[in-house]
Amino acid sequence: MAQIFSRKANALPTLSLMAALGGGVFAIFAIWYFFSPEYTDVGYAPPQPVEYSHRLHAGQLGLDCQYCHTQVTNAAFSNVPATQTCMNCHSQIRTESVKLLPVRESWVTGESIEWVKVHKLPDYAHFSHAIHTNNGVGCETCHGRIDQMEVVSQVEPMSMGWCLECHRQPELFLRPDDEITTMGYEPPSDYVQQNLLRVANEKILPPTNCSACHY
Repeated sequence: MAQIFSRKANALPTLSLMAALGGGVFAIFAIWYFFSPEYTDVGYAPPQPVEYSHRLHAGQLGLDCQYCHTQVTNAAFSNVPATQTCMNCHSQIRTESVKLLPVRESWVTGESIEWVKVHKLPDYAHFSHAIHTNNGVGCETCHGRIDQMEVVSQVEPMSMGWCLECHRQPELFLRPDDEITTMGYEPPSDYVQQNLLRVANEKILPPTNCSACHY
């Protein structure tokens, strides 16, 4: 009886298996990359109810981060400024600006401005701003050059792996306490040696166990 399939058909099972394996590897890579914070979170820059320019305020005018975000060194979270903080200046400066109308309305009504959160950590991850800022982690390390941003965006993935890079080698990331809010900080050439001494003297031991951040 004549053969229905040619000899080339014998390669089909092998080709099918290779295609399935290749497809599986591609699917794993696609999920690993396209569903990672590096892809989904970095670059997130939501519009805000008030067009507040960090480039102007923190950059050109040189406002310190803590003038507005007053709780970064003593609380677990970084607070957004109250309307009173804005009005400290804008009760005298640009009092008729259309862009600042929501601020003036908030001041009159007492209703808070609904700022949109940019840096979002999952509920199962515990993070304290106070612990980090009091141990030499600068604002720029996590938030980037805020003083150059017209609209604030997320520049770091803030994934578990990214956090562990610092926790495992804090001497590569720490800076003096009086430089915490400095933008564009340039460490001295021997900063690693200085930080190693600080880590030893102040017993800065960032935990790497799961329960440190997940509890």
